[in-house]
Amino acid sequence: MKRYSDIAGDGGSNIVVQVTERMGRLKSRMDKITHKIAVMSGKGGVGKSAVTATLSAVLAMRGYRVGIIDADINGPSIAKMLGVRGRAITTSEDGILPAIGHHGIKVMSMDNLLPLDETALTWDGPSSTHAWAGTAEIGAVREFLSDVSWGELDILFIDLPPGPNRFNDIINLIPDLAGVIMVTIPSEVSELVVMKSVSMVKELNTPIIGLIENMGSYICMSCGAEEPLFPDGSVKDMAAYMNIPYLGKIPFDPSISRALDKGQAFLTEDKDSSSAKAFMKIGERVIEFLDGGRR
Repeated sequence: MKRYSDIAGDGGSNIVVQVTERMGRLKSRMDKITHKIAVMSGKGGVGKSAVTATLSAVLAMRGYRVGIIDADINGPSIAKMLGVRGRAITTSEDGILPAIGHHGIKVMSMDNLLPLDETALTWDGPSSTHAWAGTAEIGAVREFLSDVSWGELDILFIDLPPGPNRFNDIINLIPDLAGVIMVTIPSEVSELVVMKSVSMVKELNTPIIGLIENMGSYICMSCGAEEPLFPDGSVKDMAAYMNIPYLGKIPFDPSISRALDKGQAFLTEDKDSSSAKAFMKIGERVIEFLDGGRR
């Protein structure tokens, strides 16, 4: 049987060497990170990135060294939410240096590499300046993992794009993934999509840290009363049916989106709000999972 390098010549041999070196570098980077956590939603529009950014802040405030990879290459938002969009990326002898957001969170997003007027990436064919589709997307994430100098971290969140189709790629890159956090809203449409994602993660034998119910209620800005935002849907019942932990409910709170739009630390400004307290409780449950339930 002919080897690839025999067929492709010296060029093929060089490619094999480059891939081997990159994968070795990726493993070396990931070995310095204690816990790698993927955040998924299955369906778009459920506030997954907002949850990722705020939950990261919760853990950073508790003293954990936290980083985030924005794996949504075509619709990045983490950099803006952490206040580092447009911040120039620098390099060192060890590789690309991630941007540092509030609470010391390390961030790597496509938004840190593009001009500020280019907010979306589209596939226009091979001649496109920023062409990202299929294998190109996961290739970018692979470079975020292998070429960025993350240093020693306690937790690295990988904020995945909507849908389950990139999760298998992430598992191939990070086989020792600590677990997955699922995010949904209490609507039947969202729950149906999330259930499919949960089933896929289970098939790949990856631990599910739990399910977060986002926008589970609405807090009246006038009186402070908390009311249901969606007429039907029980995320807690869905979690029980799927046999996965229910991490908690986060109210729909306009102050969260206002803070994230400005790249500000919501938890610092509104630490006594119902939403902040909900995030704090969810953070505790995530820590319990990472500690093996010892708390």
